[in-house]
Amino acid sequence: MLWNIEFYESPNGKYPVAEFIDSLEIKPQARIAQTLDLLEEFGIELGMPYTKYLEKQLWELRIRVERNRYRIIYFLHTEKTFILLHGFTKKTSAVSRADIETAKNRRDDYLSRRRA
Repeated sequence: MLWNIEFYESPNGKYPVAEFIDSLEIKPQARIAQTLDLLEEFGIELGMPYTKYLEKQLWELRIRVERNRYRIIYFLHTEKTFILLHGFTKKTSAVSRADIETAKNRRDDYLSRRRA
């Protein structure tokens, strides 16, 4: 059984992760699509080098294309659904606090609108 992958939608109707992916060249887009397929197939069992736990229910999807490193931060919303929160090109060794905060804010927004 496949896992579900959904894109976070902002209050103004934008999909930041989809927009990030669309802004990339074809090769990184294809690699991201392949990695998302793996996440959809294996879910929480995927593990390194494709996924890594960050903090407070946030995980990073890790994609490398040549010298570039791309990351998508996501969380497990329901038993079988991942929500993609934030995508970016990684330029430092650690995920920046700003990127984690962006993902946390989007997760909190997503959850608060689901409860309302």
